[in-house]
This record gives sequence, structure tokens and C-alpha cells, in this order.
Amino acid sequence: MPATAIDIGTHSIKIISGKPGKNPVLNRVVELPNALHLSIPQDNTQAAKLQEIIGQMFDDHKLSKSDVYLSLPEEIMTTKVINLPPLSNAELASAIDWQAEQYIPIPLDQLSLEYQVLYRPPAKNKDESMRVLLVGTRKSLIDLYVEMFLNLGIQPTIMETQIFSIIRALNFELNDPTSMIVHLGADNTQLAVVNKTELELATNKKGGGALFTRAIQQAIANLTPDQAESYKTTYGLMSDQLQGKIKDAILPTLDSIGQEVVKTLRFFNNEQPNTPVSRIVLTGGGAQMPGIVNYFSQLTSTETLLASPFATVSGKIPEENQQAYIVCVGLMMRQDK
Repeated sequence: MPATAIDIGTHSIKIISGKPGKNPVLNRVVELPNALHLSIPQDNTQAAKLQEIIGQMFDDHKLSKSDVYLSLPEEIMTTKVINLPPLSNAELASAIDWQAEQYIPIPLDQLSLEYQVLYRPPAKNKDESMRVLLVGTRKSLIDLYVEMFLNLGIQPTIMETQIFSIIRALNFELNDPTSMIVHLGADNTQLAVVNKTELELATNKKGGGALFTRAIQQAIANLTPDQAESYKTTYGLMSDQLQGKIKDAILPTLDSIGQEVVKTLRFFNNEQPNTPVSRIVLTGGGAQMPGIVNYFSQLTSTETLLASPFATVSGKIPEENQQAYIVCVGLMMRQDK
């Protein structure tokens, strides 16, 4: 039976279906504008509306409900990599709630928490810290999200935060340079540093492609949102198109995101001087904007690449907007269920 991966973004809902695994084979690729402009419901009314949209997508495209993988929007999650003295599994289990209180601004009785040991030093390295990943969110939001799918007759097989799906889709190898992922979504930009296939830093910043679109609308009179979106994806940061008006409209917002990238780079490189970031990988729908690779390359003086989310995928691959599907691709590549 085919698997189905869903990524609900504030701009659009993406679904892919097919044979999962390290090299997925796709038979369905679906994208629908998200008229609600929300990625996760905050109340029962919103849940009912989003449920109706998703149910219609499943019916219209005859998608399988038997093996469904869901992404959890990063904006409702708190993801932290923390350093601790070496602890046994039992010691860590006892200490994890106290650690969560220090880093996740949600009361423990309202918190849904997962943790994972990323690195535990050898016993002989007594002065070296272990690294632990904390991922937390409010129980009420997760319960509402899951209930929405259960009402559609869908029991999710997998749920994970977007950044882990993105990392998997990028297929990092041990000999790859330390890399910063800059995932430009519609309303948020996710930043993550990966070293030797291991996540070492993750953070989420406000701002993304939807703000670029709104800035273009404000700069050029009488543009509809669809026209502004088209101008953004066609002309982007090109100075020689439309007298550079699109670039001039986008830059103030993009510069704000760019400075967050620079600050995060500086912080990580100061903390880890032996393994500094030497490569930036751009992903997400906003990463397809003309000129943006060169923008980040010049801003950070760091090699900057555009991701290839379908590099290991065969079957029905979309010809356009490929970056927007990277979360779905990463979900489909997950092999431990």
C-alpha cells in the first residue's frame, strides 16, 4: 500500500503519495492554496474548516488513508539542543523535566515533550559534554491536530517536526562540510546547523515569503495577491527587471531575515570554532526566488546552494515549485516506523 505525506503550510497544503523509503517512488503530487492561512488549528472551529479541506483533497485525488505521515509546523514547536554533563539514560530521564523547564516556555502539565541523545562522549572523556535534543509543544494543540485527522479516518503512522524531515531530504553524509539550512517558508524561516549528519542547532524566526509578497503589493498600486506572488517568483531580486522595483520592495524584509542568519552563523561559529559553518543550503518555497542564492552568498561570505529535494526520488516529480515539497519528501524517506 502507498504511503501519504502531508505538509500543511500557511500558504499551501502539500501532499505526496507513493512508495516510501530511502529512494521514494511517487504516484501522486498535490498542492492546494491554503485559504485559511493557518498551519495548525487553534480551536474546534478552525479544526473543522481545515479538516474539510484536507478531506476533500483526499477524496478528489483518491489518496490512501492507511499509512499517513504528518509534519508538525515548526512555529508551534520549541526545538533546543542542550549540553549536559554525561548522564546515563536513567539519570537523564529523571532530569529531563527540570531541563525542559529551563528551555521551553510551557508549563510541564501542558507540555508534550520528546527528547533524544544526539551525542554521548566516551567514558574516558570526562570533561566533554553530551548533547541532547529537546522538542516540546502544547499538548492541547497536538491533541486537536491529531483529532482532526482521526475524524477523517486517518490514524497517523508518523508525526515529526519539519526540520527533521528537511534534514533527511537533504541526505547529508559524514564527509559533508558543516552546513546551515535556511528554510524559507511563507511566514517563518527555520535555521538549523548540521555537522557530520547531526543536528547541532535549530531555531525558528518570524518572516518569510508571504511578507515579500505583501511588500510588493504595497509598493506597486492595484496589484492582487496573486499578481504580487507572480512578480516575486518571476523577478525576485533582479535589478534589471521592472526598474528594480520588485527587488527594492523585497529587500527591507529580506534584510531582516538575513541579519538573523548572520547572527546565528556568528553565534554558532563562536561556540564551535573547530567546525564552523562553511556552507548554506536554501530550502522552502521562498528559496526559489531569483537572486536569493547570490544574496545570501554575498551577505554571509559563505558558499550558498539551492537544495535538490527530489535528488533521490523517482516517479511523478513536479516540474515546478519543487522546494515547497521538501518536508513531504523527507517524511517519505523516513524508514523507522
